[in-house]
Amino acid sequence: MAVKMFVTDLDGTLLNKEHRISDGNKKAVQEAVDAGVVVTIATGRMYESALPYARELGVDVPIITYNGALIRSAAGKEYFSSYLAEQDCRDILDFCTEMGWYVQLYSDGVLYFAEETPEAQAYEAAAGVRGRSVGRKGLCERCVHVPKMLVILPDASMTDGAAHRLGEAFAGRITAVKSDPHYIEIIKPGVTKASALRQLAQLLDIAPEETMAIGDSNNDLPMLKAAGRSVAMGNAGPDIKAAADYETADCNADGVAKAIRRYVLGGED
Repeated sequence: MAVKMFVTDLDGTLLNKEHRISDGNKKAVQEAVDAGVVVTIATGRMYESALPYARELGVDVPIITYNGALIRSAAGKEYFSSYLAEQDCRDILDFCTEMGWYVQLYSDGVLYFAEETPEAQAYEAAAGVRGRSVGRKGLCERCVHVPKMLVILPDASMTDGAAHRLGEAFAGRITAVKSDPHYIEIIKPGVTKASALRQLAQLLDIAPEETMAIGDSNNDLPMLKAAGRSVAMGNAGPDIKAAADYETADCNADGVAKAIRRYVLGGED
């Protein structure tokens, strides 16, 4: 069955290691759009961080952000949103403070952190957004309309264990998923890129089997499994590759472009 919707992750997938979309990937996306395929983005990033990339691609469809917690068009029309409970946000802040972990949150499209630490500065640079330093009390006061919180750990060997501890401590209240060697995304239970993919496909009147997803990280796994067909990046881990139907080149070798041409357009990569 032909692919009618192609959903791509951003970091480590559509973006190269310099956080840019290569000319090769841009050209392949345009070829797919010209062929009538809906191409869109599903990312853990905040909407404001993902929007410039959607515009760069010329994507004029709803985009999936905050790991599925918000679906919004490039023009700003909201199709779906899911927010963490205020008390859960405050309890998570307390927990992370006790553990000595850096944590940031997003409220009404603004990035907040307690202090302008190296973690905050590195995230701002990678995401292309400016955050606001509001202190520990200020974070607690901004636990409204929070689609996602993010823990950033300095040692990648800590991430899996920290995600597990968060999942145990807040079982049934949140989902904690590793999205980068140093990142743990915290979202509402049931919210995933997969749930958003299904909602978006239904919105666009596209059957699930007519969708294809591509990604590289643990937070992409539900989406890869939910799509009609799936592609793992060459830089993905073994578990991601095992779950996908196909494998393509890595993010520095136009893996998305190769996947589009081979598995969507049916040509040579």
